[in-house]
Amino acid sequence: MFDEYLARIRAHRNNIHRYRRLQRTTLSDLERRFVERRLSEEQAALEALTSRTFPVALTMPRGSIGQSNVEAAP
Repeated sequence: MFDEYLARIRAHRNNIHRYRRLQRTTLSDLERRFVERRLSEEQAALEALTSRTFPVALTMPRGSIGQSNVEAAP
């Protein structure tokens, strides 16, 4: 089952990359709206699938190692 989720995640990511490449081309208004709608749908589907597949979000707390809390000297 996990392998199926990973395959679906990979398919959504590939589709998102494909639609982003298409956005950089010359498109009619109708085509551009279609691509933007499909891109939005793919991103929503990917987000929903990843939140179900990986329900734990790992975030770095503020001020942790790797973040600079010191202002640069002039």
